[in-house]
Amino acid sequence: METRILIVEEQDQGVRLDKYLSTAMDDCSRSRAQQLIDEEAVRIDDLPVKNSYKVKAGDEIEVTLPEEEALEAQPQEMALNVVYEDHDVIVINKPKGLVVHPGPGNPDHTLVNGLLWHCHDLSGINGVLRPGIVHRIDKDTSGLIVACKNDNAHQSLAKQLAEKTAGRQYYALVHGVINHEYGTIDAPIGRDEKDRQKMAVTEKNSRPAITHFKVVERFDNYTLVSCRLETGRTHQIRVHMQYIGFPIVGDPKYSLRKTLPTQGQMLHAYQLSFTHPSTGERMTFEAPLPPEFEALLTQLRQERSGL
Repeated sequence: METRILIVEEQDQGVRLDKYLSTAMDDCSRSRAQQLIDEEAVRIDDLPVKNSYKVKAGDEIEVTLPEEEALEAQPQEMALNVVYEDHDVIVINKPKGLVVHPGPGNPDHTLVNGLLWHCHDLSGINGVLRPGIVHRIDKDTSGLIVACKNDNAHQSLAKQLAEKTAGRQYYALVHGVINHEYGTIDAPIGRDEKDRQKMAVTEKNSRPAITHFKVVERFDNYTLVSCRLETGRTHQIRVHMQYIGFPIVGDPKYSLRKTLPTQGQMLHAYQLSFTHPSTGERMTFEAPLPPEFEALLTQLRQERSGL
């Protein structure tokens, strides 16, 4: 069986359980959530609950999903850029183009497959396809991601993410020149009703999403920004920057203007911070921009200088 642990945030308090599950889990429709609840596969405090239950902030919801043995992630040898590793956690600088975990269309050769080869064991809370994974970054986003080697570490990191005590910062190169120095985007994100492969700012079946940004450098027609996530919704920075009119350069889903040569969006997770699950030490890691990102910035600086 695959077991997932969800911790309810304050913004979701009072939402019906079936609705909460359908928005909290990308691969779970509301009807599927209702079925799981009816089968008593959803528990709070080890007790089954009803569809009509209103979730409370801090609720720890355990969802048990049928195990799909044929799709179980297998170890595969691959080169990993390990930034830090101990008996609890491993921090990886993920390259652009690498999918984090197996799924439809990506059954293998993902980061999880490489981690299983490297670590031999990962936490089992997220089941056989996503062992050790407490947060994700998109396939074409580069940068830092932490995975957990045991369930205690996984629960600790999941709680820090839910309580917003873990920090994640990104560099993004966006279209247009942002005139103000910093800003906050507070706009709920849910599935795009017209395209289920995309996310959108919407009031329907959405969850709160907050992104803080500040300008790092301006170019003739572009701006380099640093973004700090307060929440962690799917495609959050990509959706939010497009929503305010400054889509990320090279984004195939949310940016229609292909004015610079890129392979995917110019988005890099450069800083990750959390409290170590065993020692209690506050840890911060940074990853430099990939060479292709730096090369693009160098080109823009030369154009700005008229070289």
